[in-house]
Amino acid sequence: MRVIDHAQAKVVAGFGSVDRANKRLLKLTRAGLLRRFFLGSGGGRKALYALSEKGARCVGVPLRGPRRPQGAILVADSFVDHQLAVNALSIALKFGTLPLGIAFRRWIAFSQPITPDLPLIPDGYVELVSPQGVMAAFVEVDLGNESLRVWREKARKYLQLAISGTYGRLFGGERFRVLVVAHSARRTESLCRAVAQETQKVFRFTTLEAARTQFFGPVWKRPVGDRPEPLIPPIP
Repeated sequence: MRVIDHAQAKVVAGFGSVDRANKRLLKLTRAGLLRRFFLGSGGGRKALYALSEKGARCVGVPLRGPRRPQGAILVADSFVDHQLAVNALSIALKFGTLPLGIAFRRWIAFSQPITPDLPLIPDGYVELVSPQGVMAAFVEVDLGNESLRVWREKARKYLQLAISGTYGRLFGGERFRVLVVAHSARRTESLCRAVAQETQKVFRFTTLEAARTQFFGPVWKRPVGDRPEPLIPPIP
């Protein structure tokens, strides 16, 4: 997850109390296994945590978190904001309460392109099991930092992934969706129009607020059309 805040650490680690989570995070920081830095100022300052070099070696993973100095105070950080938003979605799907009949199967995070020939790095990939079968989707969180031209190119790359056979070879499925979660309704509309120039299929769009509160509800829009749909249609 690269970087987490206190609330996310509490859920992922299964701590039953704020006090226990605080004590464990402090111990890990003092032991040099985590780096702690802060986002914001004054009373709204938020503590954030990332693996240190020592921590990454200890658990045998690459060091992929933000390289922010220990104890640094950041007024704003687009990478951190983006990663925390991605985390919120993965945590809700993996640890949250899902609708009856839907089960979490797996979440994959990416730190490099899907293949060397396809320079595409999704924010995540999720598989959910429902009575209709496996619903597979790449997840993209948009905070407005990428141009619409970049999004049109991204749409072309996802189409290439779908028609080339690469997706089936790597992930073992037949089809996938691309779930795009934007920071506002206005941005969602802009992304719909941009992607619609390349395809009217595969992609679904919603806002961060809607994804956090109604992920499985009728909040997902196609590139063309005004009627939002549920992520997994109910069985007739």
